[in-house]
Amino acid sequence: MIRTGGNGNWSTIENLLSGIEIPRMIKVRQHFVHPAPVDVAQQISGQVHGKHLLDPVRPGQTVAITVGSRGIANQPLAVKTLVGLVREAGGEPFLIPAMGSHAGATAEGQAAMLRGMGYTEDAVGAPIRATMDTVELGRTASGLPVLTDRLAYEADHLIVLNRIKPHVCFRGPYESGLMKMITIGLGKQKGADIAHNLGFGRMPEHIPEIANEAIRHLNILCAVGLVENAFHETAACAVLRREEIASEEPRLLEMAKSYAPRLHFDQLDTLIIDEIGKNISGAGFDTNVVGRYHSEWISGGPKIKRLLILDISKESKGNGNGLGMADFTTRRAAEKFDFTQTYPNTLTATLTGGVKIPMVLPNDQQAVQACIKTSNLANFADAALVRIHNTLCLTEIEVSENLAGTLRGDGRFEILSDPYAWRFDAQGNLF
Repeated sequence: MIRTGGNGNWSTIENLLSGIEIPRMIKVRQHFVHPAPVDVAQQISGQVHGKHLLDPVRPGQTVAITVGSRGIANQPLAVKTLVGLVREAGGEPFLIPAMGSHAGATAEGQAAMLRGMGYTEDAVGAPIRATMDTVELGRTASGLPVLTDRLAYEADHLIVLNRIKPHVCFRGPYESGLMKMITIGLGKQKGADIAHNLGFGRMPEHIPEIANEAIRHLNILCAVGLVENAFHETAACAVLRREEIASEEPRLLEMAKSYAPRLHFDQLDTLIIDEIGKNISGAGFDTNVVGRYHSEWISGGPKIKRLLILDISKESKGNGNGLGMADFTTRRAAEKFDFTQTYPNTLTATLTGGVKIPMVLPNDQQAVQACIKTSNLANFADAALVRIHNTLCLTEIEVSENLAGTLRGDGRFEILSDPYAWRFDAQGNLF
């Protein structure tokens, strides 16, 4: 853990920042394309039955179902539905953490993360079985070892479940999704290490190379790909035969990109994010939204002078990956940063920029003032600020009053409130 503050005197810093006025804010709704959400349980049941995907299951056979570390809309419902269908077919379902090196790269940590996300046996109807042991399935044409979770390999059948979305570190026909989960999630720490070892520039070729070889050997019954819209709703649910995974995922990825939320700003002086975490994004926050990256293989997004991260989510359990891409943070967030939870994933992914420690301020108020002071503005009152809860929550945001004039008449925005001043408690933190 990071220890901040010590016994030093913060009065000099307080004096430097105390005269900087924070602009009044307004609540704003961003408008996005809004495809209607689907009934996930109905979609999964209908497609599984329609394609006869569980016909190979014999009474008493085990069926492993993958669950990753992300907070995905309707994933608990999807898991519970799959568990019910497997039991209906006579199988014995169980859940396996498919999250590479996350949760401290330990079986206990990964199982605990799933339980903390609500995947208890009481909630979904199946137990969690976790291991970091892997089995080598073979080698790719270029000689890369293909590793998979031992329990997934030993199960009679396997169902792969994941959300499909743009990745935060690279571009390719397969980014975050089913093929990546087969390669890295099921590969555990060792498999993830192999895929990442030559850097994210090679990831677009490593993922299909390793995943296609793994698919040849694994007893995959089917794969379920979820696509979300900008409102964190499930906009599409595709249940794929094993031979459809590689061919169908690129189409679903393009759909996900067209639905992805964003900030409708080209540039800002300061972006304030209330929380980051592994439950939100692999990078702690969606770098595509923010335009800050810890990988040289990706670019784009708004130009933001100063990025402030106020906190690390409870669900992330101290994994502070992403903090290093900010300019400022708070003592509250820095003291939650757990090296043992954060560094194994970083050492595996080989990207170090996200785990550096930015400038730490005692509280929210001084952190915001520090962003404004360092934005190189002739008049601090002109600072253009936006505050979001996290990069999953981009529909309703807070925007500094001085931006209101440019938002009126822009159909992408709807102003929801009159201007107001932020309220801070006695410790200087936002209410």
